[in-house]
Amino acid sequence: MNEHTPLWTKNFILVSTINLQLVLIFYLLVVVIVGYAVAELSATTAQAGLISGLFIAGTLFGRLLVGQFLERFGRKATMVAGLTGFLIFSGLYFIKFDVSMLLAVRFTHGFMMGIASSVLGTIIAQILPAARRGEGIGYYSMSSTLGTAIGPFLAIWMMLHMGYNAIFTLSAIIAVSCLAISLLITVPNMPQTIKTIEESNAVLQQKQSFLSRFIELKALPISMIMLYTSICYSGVLSFINFYAKEINLVQAASFFFLMYAIAILISRPITGPLMDRKGANIIMYPAFMIMGTALVLLSMANSAWMLLLCAALLGFGYGNIQSVCQTLAVKSTSLERMGFATSTFFIFLDAGLGFGPYFIGKLLDYIGYSELYLYSAYAAFSCIALYYVLHDRHSAVTTA
Repeated sequence: MNEHTPLWTKNFILVSTINLQLVLIFYLLVVVIVGYAVAELSATTAQAGLISGLFIAGTLFGRLLVGQFLERFGRKATMVAGLTGFLIFSGLYFIKFDVSMLLAVRFTHGFMMGIASSVLGTIIAQILPAARRGEGIGYYSMSSTLGTAIGPFLAIWMMLHMGYNAIFTLSAIIAVSCLAISLLITVPNMPQTIKTIEESNAVLQQKQSFLSRFIELKALPISMIMLYTSICYSGVLSFINFYAKEINLVQAASFFFLMYAIAILISRPITGPLMDRKGANIIMYPAFMIMGTALVLLSMANSAWMLLLCAALLGFGYGNIQSVCQTLAVKSTSLERMGFATSTFFIFLDAGLGFGPYFIGKLLDYIGYSELYLYSAYAAFSCIALYYVLHDRHSAVTTA
């Protein structure tokens, strides 16, 4: 395959469409589930944060175990089964469970998404031409970016004008669409070279550590950085609506994630080629500074324009940190371990977004939202040192 091999094949478009819809459902629900749990189920703030985060914890376990399902049932069957389960649990939100049952639903719903999205990522990695893999992953990740914009925007707008059941209905309809589209995907046969690699890996696994059978150890440093920054961002993702009510900016908050995604869409065509030419550092260090600045301003927000400015800065900061970290995770290892590296990255990303809201919910028993975002800013700034210690210093030694 050369650089002229087409990217926008039928399979690429279908897989990207499903990914967009899965991310959209995730953000539709994660933005409103905290308010739903508090208002409808009388949950505490910490319980509501756990309800929000358990979905991502379930996703994490799905990613860890997907390899076992792929080995036994194959990619197409595993993908369809995961999306079928995802659809079933999307319909359970109509039942008014107590807090403990909703926790179980959220965890299992996330588990099904982890299975399905991991298979989608595996298929994408296979169908992309090697010479254009970086470009293809960039375009594929844009489907997630669109989901991060449309989902929260729709969620907040529908919550203000239509109510929770309308949101649950839309989620179920989109889940039906995901399953239907998956049936149209043609999963290509695995190339003989990859088969040979996997057969060799099966033998080598007897000598590998237990941990390396699930994650890529070389991707751990950059994934740790992603974990830390995603915890900082999780406070925005799960509690921005509560904060907006406190400062009387609910209407502006409905456009928060839309502005966030627009900033990513504007910056991605610039930061991607810039990273290819100049390396990751020219993106990462300014991005940490921009993210920290955004959180400082968010802690002081008192007007609509200021709130939306914070959203744009978070897109330029956190949005590009996430993209660059994913690229660095993939580049950290060999071709045959690329799937493990991608999975490792998302496990740590999911863990930060999943468990972050629970611990932040505990913290909110003692501090206010404004203080929360100020402390999150300090944590974001500290990522500069963390990035240098865990990645930049070692990559400089390797390059030398």
